[in-house]
Amino acid sequence: MRVHGAGINRADLMQRLGFYPAPPGIPPDIPGLEFAGVVDAVGPDVVSPAIGDRVFGVTGGGAQAQQVIVPASHCATVPENLDLVVAGGVPEVFVTAHDAMRTRGRLAPGQHVLVHAVGSGVGTAVVQLAKAFRCTVTGTARTESKLDDARAIGMDHGILAPRELEPLAFSQAIVEHGGAPDVVVDLVGGAYVTAEVAAIAPGGRIIIVGTLAGGMPAVPLLGLMQKRAEMHGTVLRPRSIADKAAATAAFVDEVVPMLASGTVRPIVDRVFPLGDAADAYALVESDTTFGKVVLDAQ
Repeated sequence: MRVHGAGINRADLMQRLGFYPAPPGIPPDIPGLEFAGVVDAVGPDVVSPAIGDRVFGVTGGGAQAQQVIVPASHCATVPENLDLVVAGGVPEVFVTAHDAMRTRGRLAPGQHVLVHAVGSGVGTAVVQLAKAFRCTVTGTARTESKLDDARAIGMDHGILAPRELEPLAFSQAIVEHGGAPDVVVDLVGGAYVTAEVAAIAPGGRIIIVGTLAGGMPAVPLLGLMQKRAEMHGTVLRPRSIADKAAATAAFVDEVVPMLASGTVRPIVDRVFPLGDAADAYALVESDTTFGKVVLDAQ
């Protein structure tokens, strides 16, 4: 693949700090979990995609480069209306959001979705996909500006998350704003988990995607049991080739048509040349962005 665009994700920051090493067979010193570009060459058994095709997809690492090698089954055709550089910020967040809500969370039209860190790349994808499925969306963030930006892309209810979070009060605020959520996409972890168990609707599903606020939360098991709620953990990077292919196929089936029609779109805060990657990483680390930061590899 000749890379045109590659998004930066929190996992890349962790890898740079030495906390998230690349899986076996992936370059240990080149980050990048998503790409968009043009196929330069294919293996002898590859039928699709073909040389010259515009594709995007997920990978275990190595995408923040001029070229990357990926399994054909992890590639999807980029809609003609999407710029290839901007498209480099699509796959990781939209595959993650779709897999969390639809595959793990079994989201159905008309349900209530709660997403923490709504201004993140995955958060903006959750909002748009949930609204496309005619759901109510409540989002949380630590700054009012991110809540305002999230409202502009469809979020129904916004909650300002306090720095010192008291789980019971936070859960009450969640329910007061949009009602008990049916599906929670948690990109934060920590005390947020305690709050969402208290807020979740009977039979609801909590999907843990991130642990920025801590990976050892207090989980009120009795509340989980009484509500017959489910809690799932998920991450894309260490999955098998077959599992990633299945997630990609689901993305192709439901999300790519939405991208082609403009029902959902990439939310990109800023694009940097690949040579300015250090500045791009510093911006992501500042936690001031809304949506994705993408590297232009051309």
